[in-house]
Amino acid sequence: MTRLQKLLASAGIGSRRQVEQWIREGRLTVGGRVAQLGDRAGGREDIRLDGRPLKLEPLPGAARQVLLYYKPSGEVTTRRDPQGRPTVFDHLPAPRQGRWIVVGRLDVNTSGLLLFTTDGELAHRLMHPSSQIEREYLVRLRGRPGPETLQRLLRGVTLEDGPAAFDRITEQPPGETGPESAGDVRHGAYRVVLHEGRNREVRRLWEAVGHEVSRLLRIRYGPIGLPRDLKPGGWRHLDDEHMAALAEAAHPAPPGGANCAPKTD
Repeated sequence: MTRLQKLLASAGIGSRRQVEQWIREGRLTVGGRVAQLGDRAGGREDIRLDGRPLKLEPLPGAARQVLLYYKPSGEVTTRRDPQGRPTVFDHLPAPRQGRWIVVGRLDVNTSGLLLFTTDGELAHRLMHPSSQIEREYLVRLRGRPGPETLQRLLRGVTLEDGPAAFDRITEQPPGETGPESAGDVRHGAYRVVLHEGRNREVRRLWEAVGHEVSRLLRIRYGPIGLPRDLKPGGWRHLDDEHMAALAEAAHPAPPGGANCAPKTD
């Protein structure tokens, strides 16, 4: 008998966190009974999501897929949006088996690299804080911070949800974050690296030292970089070499990790 979160994630139904949220919302039933957190099942039960029976065969290795997507600004990282805005799922190809599970999130005004997988367990490990997976961004700011401000961001500042810091900050030449910034010395452009994915963390770190982010682009998630020849709205499947590198980066999370929510960067 396996916890519902792990059972459904292994079948590619959703990430552990997604399944946990469905349970909290009363959307999952097991044998006609509304599921509760902590419930276990063996996979032969009548398990339904919103009244629809779920197919719980574990995904064979060949069916596991990872998709790289260049999210444009203006898309939301949800399957459906109450406001009718476009979502990152609108133009993805259909997976061979299961359904696409997004790895982490980007807010509506942030563009760049998003990963999708049909493997719920892989998604869970990639998002868990214990993985310490680096995220790298290109940032354009309003104004130019001085050296003391940059050192403060590396030492750490206190946000409303606790201390936070960048691992690395590298100044970029004008134009690196877009042609409209070329030759503009009034504003700063930087590459920043951190190993967390807290809600809007990159933007909130800069805001904490008095600088507004005018453009934010994620260019790397762990060992996977955003291809220079991929345009916003474009996607491509990861090859075997990159999938192996991603799986190696996603070391197993400790027990109880299913309670960790993916955040919006």
